[in-house]
Amino acid sequence: MESNDRSLTLPANFTHQVRIEALLPADSPRLNGVDEEHVRRLSDIYGSLPPVLVHRTSMRVVDGMHRVAAAASMGLASVEVQYFDGADEEAFLRSVTANIAHGLPLSVTDRKAAAERILRSRPELSDRSVATYTGLDAKTVAAIRPRSTADSPRSNIRIGADGRIHPLDRTAERLRAAELMARRPDLPLRAIVQETGLSLGTAHDVRRRLLRGEAPVPQGRRPVTGPRPPAQEDAPEGSVAPAVPLPVPRTTTAPSGSNRSRGSLETLRRLAGDPSLRHSDSGRQFLRWLHTHYMVDEAWRRQADAVPAHCTDTVAELALQCSQAWKRFAEDLGRRRLTDTTPAPFPQTASGSRPAA
Repeated sequence: MESNDRSLTLPANFTHQVRIEALLPADSPRLNGVDEEHVRRLSDIYGSLPPVLVHRTSMRVVDGMHRVAAAASMGLASVEVQYFDGADEEAFLRSVTANIAHGLPLSVTDRKAAAERILRSRPELSDRSVATYTGLDAKTVAAIRPRSTADSPRSNIRIGADGRIHPLDRTAERLRAAELMARRPDLPLRAIVQETGLSLGTAHDVRRRLLRGEAPVPQGRRPVTGPRPPAQEDAPEGSVAPAVPLPVPRTTTAPSGSNRSRGSLETLRRLAGDPSLRHSDSGRQFLRWLHTHYMVDEAWRRQADAVPAHCTDTVAELALQCSQAWKRFAEDLGRRRLTDTTPAPFPQTASGSRPAA
């Protein structure tokens, strides 16, 4: 017991002489076990070989079964070992990385089998992370993942090779960003990034999607866990308000009506940049309201196919009512413009004549 306590305080690279019979066979990634020809080669250079890596708690060989076999073939009773402290899963990862870094290389079949096992026990590891452990390409790991994680609960995170946690699905963060953009059009994107955890590029994408009248979450993207969020066609128009829009990217060809939509969006962009609106509470509230109710041709065309045949008359009536409300709004603004620009009548004098200029 005393010697075990001392060993825990020794440096990580400290080695011990351990009897071969006390060691358990490796939980090796090698499907074909020990290669006898490689054992004979190691016997010739045994004195220059590094220590065997052994899992301290189980005394199972992590890396070095060929070295142990070489020592046994030479009649040695013990080998020099270095201890590894960690969980069983970590011991297997260390075994895989050690076997692709030196000694007899793992075959592609061995590495694929190791990747499948790693994914089965650690499905949260990213494809690149597993590729780093096994020496495979990340695309190869991605192809292996479905068959190794079929029975595992789907997770919304991946742990990268850098050890950082990366969410797979950003639906909630995108919706939160859209909400912030609607509530506070003047909020800088970097503040939205800090609030939501999105990357700056994703925040830009949310803003551009809202500008085009689209949902903040790309169409067809499914959450990793939980129910599928409404697709773009399922979301009611105006359910999420865009923030102050950015210029629409120019395209060389455009479908019918898109030029009109781009012109309207450009007008909306200029309006959102008007200081008299941006720098007052009432102006910002109006911009949020306008963004919420604004619609381009492409937006209603995307929604039209979602209307069942027996609902077309009802929805058409609602659309007409909305258009009439917008028409009355436009007429009211027109009357206000005329009132504001018409010169005020000159005050009358007692004799009824105008005052002298």
